Amino acid sequence: MTEIHYSFVIPVLNEQETLPELIRRLQTVMDGLAEPSEVVLVDDGSTDGSYDLMLDLHRRDPRVKALRLTRNFGHQMAITAGLDHALGRAVIIMDGDLQDPPEVALELIQRWREGYDVVYAVRATRSGESWLKRRTAKAFYRLMSRLGDIDIPQETGDFRLVDRQAVDAVTAMREHRRYLRGMFAWVGYRQTGLAYERDARYAGKTKFSLGRMVAFAIDGIVSFSEAPLRIALAGGFVVSALSFLLGVVAVVLKFAGLYTVPGWASIAVGVAFFSGVQLSVTGVHEEVKHRPLYLVRDSVGLAFTQARGDGITHQQLDLFRDAGASTASPR
Repeated sequence: MTEIHYSFVIPVLNEQETLPELIRRLQTVMDGLAEPSEVVLVDDGSTDGSYDLMLDLHRRDPRVKALRLTRNFGHQMAITAGLDHALGRAVIIMDGDLQDPPEVALELIQRWREGYDVVYAVRATRSGESWLKRRTAKAFYRLMSRLGDIDIPQETGDFRLVDRQAVDAVTAMREHRRYLRGMFAWVGYRQTGLAYERDARYAGKTKFSLGRMVAFAIDGIVSFSEAPLRIALAGGFVVSALSFLLGVVAVVLKFAGLYTVPGWASIAVGVAFFSGVQLSVTGVHEEVKHRPLYLVRDSVGLAFTQARGDGITHQQLDLFRDAGASTASPR
């Protein structure tokens, strides 16, 4: 078996118009690399025939591999699925709309060869994006820099190269609220940025609606800042304290002989107190369900096809790598 050096992981959602040009440019990049490479396309519930096109692209070039999820699990889950199945010693994550130029991957690889474990692409320009999108993005990065517990590079997306060690560290974390650019910052390793010119979409419309962008921002803040938890905890204590104070006031009114409605104090105090307790522990239910992160419907060209989803185990991946060449050779 030939060892894969570079894996391109690309989430796809209704990109039928873009896929042929994307693969054409990726093939040019891969042809220029001395080591073997692969493309892992992850169909995140497309409805426009994108997966059928992926199958055709695989028949033409076996380096192109495809993974189809059972439904739309979201951009971050689709990337996670690709990371779980990628075999490369270095993994390049990029979007499928050609806003991330495939040719920049050659510069990312060069920095990796210099010894960096994570090379994140920094957007010097954001072509084709509205004024509102640019302003809200800047506001989000400023908010994250103030609230975040780790330093997440500004003006970065998911476009980056990640060494196998860092990939394994991130895929070992199976949390449901996934903010991958924050997770890659959290694991550490030697990291550096590379400025690039972000292009406009090649075709079609963005899949990130305002609602999705807000939800994505909330996931980032909740996952990598303790501020929301502190606010909820403080709010819970405040409500509980006020309920205790309300109880004291009710007792005083009772002994003073002032008119009160029978039973109102116990009900009000009980509701307020338990509302405070509930507020103090809110948000923990999502991570205790133990559901898989995603489910795989089928795949082509990949080493494993998971009927139950949630990627492959690291033990399976290690056994598969052991059957081929060692991944410990110099860069």
